[in-house]
Amino acid sequence: MSTANQLKIAIGADHAGFEYKEILKDFLSNYEVVDFGTHSLDSVDYPDFAHPVANSVEKGEADFGVLVCGSAQGVAITANKHQGIRAAVSWLTEIAKLSRQHNNANVICIPARFVSADLAKEMVETFLATPFEGGRHANRVNKISC
Repeated sequence: MSTANQLKIAIGADHAGFEYKEILKDFLSNYEVVDFGTHSLDSVDYPDFAHPVANSVEKGEADFGVLVCGSAQGVAITANKHQGIRAAVSWLTEIAKLSRQHNNANVICIPARFVSADLAKEMVETFLATPFEGGRHANRVNKISC
């Protein structure tokens, strides 16, 4: 993994998450951010953006992923189809923290229609700063893959 200020973040969103994606890209200016789209408010299909973000993290091209859609469910379901991905829907900062500590999540999924932009930034910041605890959680996480 990269050093803290040089983490590479893959980010993507559908039309419902586009504005938050743009806000989060600016917020993450201290990191290397790769934007997989969408690039407008035009209606699109969330898997077209979730798969490239998940692929980037799964292949080790990015350290973490950030996905945004209306409910975050669609992008999370899509990303979790990838064997090496543990995508977590977060609606509270504590959920973002626990998904890293206990589940070693590597993609955070933000529900743009249900959280404020400030909360989205706080959750992403917490997610990226929180290490996996390992220990008893490592055995559990190792059982996730099929």
